[in-house]
Amino acid sequence: MANGRTPPPRTYTNIVKAENLCVSFGKVQALSDIDLAIGRNEIVGLIGDNGAGKSTLIKALTGVVRPSSGRLFIRDEPVDLGRYSVRKAHALRFETVYQEKSLGEKQPLWRNFFAGRQIVNRFGFINVREQQRIANEILQSHLGFRGIGIDANSTVANLSGGERQGIAIGRAMHFDADLIILDEPTTALAIKEVRKVLDFVRWIKESGRAAIYIEHNLAHVHALADRLVVLDRGRIVANIRPTDMDLDALTHFLIALHEPTAGVAA
Repeated sequence: MANGRTPPPRTYTNIVKAENLCVSFGKVQALSDIDLAIGRNEIVGLIGDNGAGKSTLIKALTGVVRPSSGRLFIRDEPVDLGRYSVRKAHALRFETVYQEKSLGEKQPLWRNFFAGRQIVNRFGFINVREQQRIANEILQSHLGFRGIGIDANSTVANLSGGERQGIAIGRAMHFDADLIILDEPTTALAIKEVRKVLDFVRWIKESGRAAIYIEHNLAHVHALADRLVVLDRGRIVANIRPTDMDLDALTHFLIALHEPTAGVAA
């Protein structure tokens, strides 16, 4: 298929599934007995306090960190953890959008779209014109940057925070990502920019993809997620449907996890 990606099987239940996944760094147990499944066309909010294990979990799912034990399945097929890597995760159409430093500040947008994945002609030279054409199409048709002075040759440094996150999400979707992991995409953004990013997250689901949405702002993730997974001290302590727990109850639940009388749920 296009972009040299590994085509997914025709049918599958979960885009990714972890069973009894554990990650340790020396004597430190970062993740313990993680059981997690992300379905098709599902936005899963991953929440928890600092140090809960959220970053370690997404790194394990995307090949950055090798689990110490457990099993991992992608599109219901088992993964050889000894050979799983970031490159393999990309080939399997997993993309991560980080809160910062995901784009080259001084580079034009078309270079950012195709960084490391350039389109070349039959002589092996980068096809700049084609990359610019595709970048403009994504900007105008998918991201809605029509008539606002932003095109493929605009530099990242001139974009707002929300626009930058939109570019990073658009890039992931152009490369046919089936699972897009968003690492606190609204951090330090103004309210107007936050709205833009939340619209981009909704667009992920509308396009039939799945997303893991890591967010400290509970109002944002509660409004967008189909399901909330709560991590605490390296363990999953709750799976919550936003329709079953309102924002106020969710806030109190998370606070209670760290009260002296609170125990860690199995």
